[in-house]
Amino acid sequence: MDIFLLDVRQTLIVAILVLYLGKSLTKQIKFLQDFNIPDAVSGGVLASLIFAIAYAVFKVQIEFSLNIRDALLIIFFTAIGLSSKLKTLLKGGKPLLILLATAVSYLFLQNLMGLGISALMGLDLPIGLLSGSVSLSGGHGTVIAWSPIFRDTYGIANASEIGIASATFGLVLGGIIGGPIAKWLIIRNQLSTDNPDQDLTVGIKHRQKNVKIDYNTMLNSFLVIALTIGLGIKLNSVVAALGLRLPDFVACLLAGIILTNTIPLMFKRFPMPSDTPSLALISDVCLGLFLAMSLMSLQLWTLAGMGGSIALLLLAQVFLSTLYTIFVVFPAMGRSYNAAVISAGYSGLTLGATPTAIANMTAVTEQFGASPQAFIIVPLVGAFFIDIANAFVIQNFLNFIS
Repeated sequence: MDIFLLDVRQTLIVAILVLYLGKSLTKQIKFLQDFNIPDAVSGGVLASLIFAIAYAVFKVQIEFSLNIRDALLIIFFTAIGLSSKLKTLLKGGKPLLILLATAVSYLFLQNLMGLGISALMGLDLPIGLLSGSVSLSGGHGTVIAWSPIFRDTYGIANASEIGIASATFGLVLGGIIGGPIAKWLIIRNQLSTDNPDQDLTVGIKHRQKNVKIDYNTMLNSFLVIALTIGLGIKLNSVVAALGLRLPDFVACLLAGIILTNTIPLMFKRFPMPSDTPSLALISDVCLGLFLAMSLMSLQLWTLAGMGGSIALLLLAQVFLSTLYTIFVVFPAMGRSYNAAVISAGYSGLTLGATPTAIANMTAVTEQFGASPQAFIIVPLVGAFFIDIANAFVIQNFLNFIS
């Protein structure tokens, strides 16, 4: 087996090429256009398949240096925070609580589904949890944190492999179903954005003309992002001293919200980049590269031995997520255009991760129009509140099946 380790520069080059591949696929394949499949998902999945073929047929393994991926995630969430205006936050207060309540409720349903399918197939019940909220709502980080407990306490020797496999396929599936769900809801209910001329939070609308992006606005955006990240890291160190450790990207998201709602009041002439195409473009590029790196680096051959049981568990979870999103989340959020965009993101949250959720919403809004509220409440629920609630839910389910 020949192993080729690509450095950071080479990894970035491949990620850019993967994004180009995804954009080319979207232009040529009508299904990808019609159902708002993110470019990074289509390109990343195809790239991971190509690398898997190289591994299986030519005995060549490509490995990537992914340190830059974390930096891209931090920049992306910082830009989201800087786009979060107070008036939108206040309007999003009630919807935020509603989405949080529905999301926490779904954690129980997700685990009950996993336990039920595991029992029907004669699997150990903890496997149902591993393929439930541990890997799907929790993602790879939660799997890494909890798999030693499943292995040492509950005797699931391959707990890490099962969890990683479920989280990996969930990441892909979450990026596939969100766009179709949102489009179906929008067309079926004849929905449209409240402000068709409003700039997007992430990305640029399809066929939008006269987009004002120049040297000064880009430079200003980079300056404010860099200052905000510094504040976010400092904020995280203060919070950690109080006993609560947040992921750096969450702290930077909160720092962005603080700055974009205070600096204009104190320094009226300072050009904050909120609601500018420059900031939206930076966040879109960082999100695309992050997802491209995440998906192209999937080592699919490590998942081949997981068997059909995991596939059945995941198919059941996709079915449950789709039904819950359409018949619970969409009505609970008000059956509006914002609710449809949030539904696209929610599908990503329940099966993949917060970046997948936002990629889904970005693809939808680039076609149908802006939804600032969705880009505030979905990241807050997915990147912060759900991880805390999920830890309690997992532990209670483990106590229940013990």
